Amino acid sequence: MNIKILEKRDNELRVEIEGEGHTLCNAIKSVLFEDETLVFAGYRIEHALLSKPVLYISTNGKKDPLVLLNETLKKLEMRIEEFKEKFRRELEKLN
Repeated sequence: MNIKILEKRDNELRVEIEGEGHTLCNAIKSVLFEDETLVFAGYRIEHALLSKPVLYISTNGKKDPLVLLNETLKKLEMRIEEFKEKFRRELEKLN
């Protein structure tokens, strides 16, 4: 995975996430929408086989979009770890 910041303004951010697809982008977008400073979040994938999604984030100016993205990724990471732990416990019950 390669990440490249394509454009950064006070309240707007465009990031290219090479090597990923809808799964990661939808997860990021979903968590972004939980923040009250978010105005818009979306992504575009021009061609599924080339897989270079571009993520768009716009805030109301009360939070830097790069800070918001970083916070979002930390939340997503915590949720994934929580899921892994719960899944591991359920697997142990089967043995």
